[in-house]
Amino acid sequence: MRHLIDIKDLSVEEIDELIKVAKDIIAHPENYREKCKYKKLATLFFEPSTRTRLSFEAAMIELGGNVIGFSEAASSSASKGESVSDTTRIVGCYSDIIAMRHPKEGAPLVASLKSTVPIINAGDGGHNHPTQTLTDLLTISCEKGRLDNLTIGLCGDLKFGRTVHSLITAMVRYPNIKFVLISPDELKIPEYVKKRNS
Repeated sequence: MRHLIDIKDLSVEEIDELIKVAKDIIAHPENYREKCKYKKLATLFFEPSTRTRLSFEAAMIELGGNVIGFSEAASSSASKGESVSDTTRIVGCYSDIIAMRHPKEGAPLVASLKSTVPIINAGDGGHNHPTQTLTDLLTISCEKGRLDNLTIGLCGDLKFGRTVHSLITAMVRYPNIKFVLISPDELKIPEYVKKRNS
């Protein structure tokens, strides 16, 4: 069993293979209509995120699977004090895979330590968002035809932008990648992101 908590959980070769499969799904959706038949995805969204949650749900339905879950912590047992680990362990009894969004950094990692099914990190605090990164990489690959020899501009909130942190972590593993980082001083990229990817 494998979890996807951080984009570094995937090798460059695995990322390239996922992009290849994604392009084939786009080109030939009919070949994938029942790939997840009889499978259930649980979406555990401890904070609201309409686009991310619906993208997971739509993808699972397009692949012939089913979806269960909740869209905010208030509608789960977390509102009564149940821990993330306990919620994950219980929901794993009803599902084959869990997509989790949480406002606290590291929550999906903690959940993965107790889970009986794979966990996909759908965003945790200002930390990671590996699935958004995969979508970004697919878009870049489709638009530019490659993931190497690129200069990428990132602008805005670079301090708390988990999508920015994950994208940098993924892209630095490809040859000849340069970044142009644009932000006010108070929102500049954290030093740990620079050190992690240098």
